[in-house]
Amino acid sequence: MSRAINVTTSVEDVTTLCARHAIAISTIEALPAGGTRVVLLNPLGADRIRELLKTKIITTPVTRSSAHIARQPSPRYR
Repeated sequence: MSRAINVTTSVEDVTTLCARHAIAISTIEALPAGGTRVVLLNPLGADRIRELLKTKIITTPVTRSSAHIARQPSPRYR
């Protein structure tokens, strides 16, 4: 399974959820049409996020900004 997940929640909500459940984020970015793309460091963390946000996962193709800058979360989220 992929470690990348697109969800309808905000970047702040995803980082808070990952911090609360000790799930390490590799990269995270806001999507231009709304929502967040998050890549987790390991597949187990990705599976856990899929369970926690199962009703908020974007299943259709998403468009990422051509000028996106993947931001590394601060070390406290890793």
